[in-house]
Amino acid sequence: MLQTGLQIALRMIYPPRCLACGGLVEDDNGLCAACFAQTPFITGLVCDLCGVPLPGASDEVVHCDDCLAIGRPWAKGRAPLRYEGVARKLVLGLKHGDRHEIVGTAADWMVSALPCKLPVDTLVVPVPLHLTRLLRRRYNQSALLAQAIAHRLELGFCPDALCRVRRTTSLDGKSREARFVELTDAISAAQRKSRLMQGRPILLVDDVMTSGATLGACALACHSAQCREIYVTVLARVAKVA
Repeated sequence: MLQTGLQIALRMIYPPRCLACGGLVEDDNGLCAACFAQTPFITGLVCDLCGVPLPGASDEVVHCDDCLAIGRPWAKGRAPLRYEGVARKLVLGLKHGDRHEIVGTAADWMVSALPCKLPVDTLVVPVPLHLTRLLRRRYNQSALLAQAIAHRLELGFCPDALCRVRRTTSLDGKSREARFVELTDAISAAQRKSRLMQGRPILLVDDVMTSGATLGACALACHSAQCREIYVTVLARVAKVA
């Protein structure tokens, strides 16, 4: 009874707020009706490798032109949101604004978007930050998402399975080719974690996929540790406007 009274008092002082606009909502860590209606969820036909939305409909597995041209070192990839509007605001809030309260809802969306039931021995691994960037930001948003996803799916979680052995410059504004060049040999499997990864499926987690260069570098590092199949999930996918 006392706990219920405290909860009521806290809700009166700190009422639930919309994750996107800050307006009042009924439940914690949710979106108001207006923001939810404007959130660009990915539905319908998607590329089975990168999760980008595609026109048309099909019951068969399809791949987008980029994935056919590049080839991806993972088996399947998904994203619940397009990186625009409300989704972009949420990603940037999590990435640069210490908005950790976004993590739970984002993880729920990412789990719902997964294309299949993952094997029980899957290891959930976040895209790593370079140490200098981690010290400046104080947290790795991909690791927060990965931890929440692992908890929901009751899977193993290893936040330091991968490491950035070389600090890369910002990828913003770079071409697809330049992004892949920049990430070459920039990420490796942590030597002391390689045995943990060996022979296991891996679920790679990041906040945003643009070209897939970072996730590709991570996947190659996982393969170097002799993992099994690799799956990819991101909160938001940059998609070309048709």
